[in-house]
Amino acid sequence: MKATRGIALRASLTVLALGVLGGVIGWQRWQPGDPFRAEAVQDAPFTSLTYAYHVFLWWNPQATTHLEWTRQGNFSHVKQIFAWEDIQPGEDLWLWERADEILAMSEEMGVELVIRLSDAPGWAHPEIPGVKDEDYHDAPPTDLTLFGTYCGEVASRYAGRIDAYQVWNEPNLEREWGNQPPNAADYVALLAECSEAIRAADPAATIISAGLSPTGNDDAMARRDDLYLQDMYNAGFQQYVDVVGVHAPGFSDVEYGPDDAERDGQGRWATFRRVEDLRKIMIANDDAATQMAILEMGWTVADETHPEYSWFAVTPEKQAEQLVKAHEYIAENWRPWVGLVTTIYLADPNWTEADEQYYFAVTLPSLATRQAYFDLQNMAKYCGDRVIPARDPGSPEALGLVPTDPCD
Repeated sequence: MKATRGIALRASLTVLALGVLGGVIGWQRWQPGDPFRAEAVQDAPFTSLTYAYHVFLWWNPQATTHLEWTRQGNFSHVKQIFAWEDIQPGEDLWLWERADEILAMSEEMGVELVIRLSDAPGWAHPEIPGVKDEDYHDAPPTDLTLFGTYCGEVASRYAGRIDAYQVWNEPNLEREWGNQPPNAADYVALLAECSEAIRAADPAATIISAGLSPTGNDDAMARRDDLYLQDMYNAGFQQYVDVVGVHAPGFSDVEYGPDDAERDGQGRWATFRRVEDLRKIMIANDDAATQMAILEMGWTVADETHPEYSWFAVTPEKQAEQLVKAHEYIAENWRPWVGLVTTIYLADPNWTEADEQYYFAVTLPSLATRQAYFDLQNMAKYCGDRVIPARDPGSPEALGLVPTDPCD
């Protein structure tokens, strides 16, 4: 799909920056009867909000550019996969070169890292048939202590240099669990091995549970995200994390909530605001003091390659509008119980139009950009009590001519 470049700020951003700052800074947490118990969150791991892009820096010749774009947009963090299969391709073989380079580049750019620990090598689960990324995306190791060793080695090598670790991704899906029925107790056992190893090696690091896939299924292929989260509580997962991870894909307009979907005969999961249902589960489990992190948030643009996504695909202009609205909604309604907000994606240069991620991304593999990239870069940012106003896309800050001071 042809990329579009936007240079005009939406009028709502200007109004937000100039006329509604007081209302946003006031937040919802001081309103009586808050169903999300914002007042319970004290000494949170992440500033609310902490802005991040999901990036792909591994063997990426555009890595420096993506880090520059991150900081230039007043985003303070990137989320990067440290694939177990890349770092430990053999049980007695450790390859650290690219990981070392990514740490050095990020530090030079002044960008913090959230590392996703996932993607087990085949040697760690020899009993699982099939080919990774064809038959399944990820699979737990046969011996969970092997994953603990991997987590501990990463945390020990980079102690004090990685802000947070995400442990696994979407374990409530069969394809992310080695084509096995998802099982929250088994995931929590995996999480425990990794968490304990990280805490021993780098006690200051923040540990985030895996983002769950919003899905209406409850069968061998997928466990509904709200049910899986409760299963995780039943297995005692909260003792192993500092932050609860969630995903917030753009199945609907930002203002359309789970109650609206249920009223219309649709699944509550198929809304951006599904996050609110998951927060209520945390509260019901006496976990209101724990912060949440949005590990994936995005809207896909329409494409003919993946017709199964057509029911929630939008135009590039609508993608931009909804992403900005989502950040505004979070700032106004979900602080401080949501801290980290991760937008997907700055595109992997290896993607083609055959990849579904290509259509969620706000940039293209060619380094062209969609409207959403410009609007995200220049929208107002809310960092605790500090506000970075929306800026003119032609300003020196927006053009990278002067240093920026990101949220952190």
